[in-house]
Amino acid sequence: MEIVMQNITTPNAPAAIGPYSQAVVTGNMVYTSGQIPALPKNGEIVGEDIVTQAKQTCENVKAVLEAAGSDIRLVVKTTCYLTDMADFADFNHVYHKYFIHNPARSCVAVKQLPRDVLCEIEAVAILG
Repeated sequence: MEIVMQNITTPNAPAAIGPYSQAVVTGNMVYTSGQIPALPKNGEIVGEDIVTQAKQTCENVKAVLEAAGSDIRLVVKTTCYLTDMADFADFNHVYHKYFIHNPARSCVAVKQLPRDVLCEIEAVAILG
């Protein structure tokens, strides 16, 4: 059985900062790499607070999903990383504005994230 995978790249989300794709499509599923609050045009990190960073991170996830032929409403699972669980409520407030359909989710605290950002989100979605 041959497995076909398509790497997804879009200028509407920050470029990968390592040897990985912004997302991979296989079968009828999209798997995004973790997105951080970087601006697509120049990679600059947005904001110093969780609300601003969470919003940009969600926008980046949305852009990658759209480039893959999916949509944020088709996300079935996310994994969210926070550097401080004290930000959990504020993060949830922003997150729920994007993921209104309440997909399955894991949210964990980590010691540090790339480029010292406050949050990162990866998603698994169905192709639309």
